[in-house]
Amino acid sequence: MSDRFLVSDEVWSVIGPPFPAWKGNGRPVADRRLVVEGTAWKFRTGAPWRDLPERFGNWNTVFKNFDRWAKDGTWTKVLEHVQTRAETLGDLDWVASIDSTIVRVHQHGATLPRLTGGLVELHETRHRTA
Repeated sequence: MSDRFLVSDEVWSVIGPPFPAWKGNGRPVADRRLVVEGTAWKFRTGAPWRDLPERFGNWNTVFKNFDRWAKDGTWTKVLEHVQTRAETLGDLDWVASIDSTIVRVHQHGATLPRLTGGLVELHETRHRTA
């Protein structure tokens, strides 16, 4: 497997600690690093979970861990941990860039009802000519 598909040891040393550790009871958990690598592969490629390569383990195991971590806030903790570390090191710039491009909505995409024909238009036409 190419190293470009793996989370480096340096990156894992930063993002690994916030992930929940196995408490030692019940069935052993999947390798957290492998689950993170499988999750990254899935979102980088846009492939369905079922198409996850076997090198990352069972696709359903990877998905269930991803889903559980999303629901229990683990991914949020990882993001906050990385942001805090980057800010402490002076590597984080909180500048926001907002695009002011205007995109017009198609007439059928507008939220207001569009009156087409019927009594309203006939009434308006009659009213103008009278």
